[in-house]
Amino acid sequence: MNSWFCYRQQFKRKRGHRDMKLTYTNVNGYLIPNLTYKSGEQMEQLGKYGFLRRDYLKNHRNSTYQVMLLQDTIGEHLLEVDKAAREREEVILKQLEEKEPLPDKEKNQMAWVRAANQHRAIAEEIILKELIYV
Repeated sequence: MNSWFCYRQQFKRKRGHRDMKLTYTNVNGYLIPNLTYKSGEQMEQLGKYGFLRRDYLKNHRNSTYQVMLLQDTIGEHLLEVDKAAREREEVILKQLEEKEPLPDKEKNQMAWVRAANQHRAIAEEIILKELIYV
């Protein structure tokens, strides 16, 4: 028997390797494996911060992104980050409103809009620094 074949069989036994049973679909003479990917369903539920985190991982932490993609944990991770970011945004906005109250909306609507946008921009900047770009 070929020594390489024997080595491969021993390696498989040591690692607890099991032969995967895949089904295939014939498309124009090519056999395409029927793979399931649960993260695809989770990606539909992502919000703004989940997509920002995905883009950051894809562009700046590509090896981490690829590992998570292959292990099918990327969707779960992105949903977690998105949820944590939205919760953190609410907390930060409440803290900012306590520290610097918004002007009366009925008396001076433009000042209220300006202050609300400023609070939201501050909260977003903090979230990006703490949760997304790490």
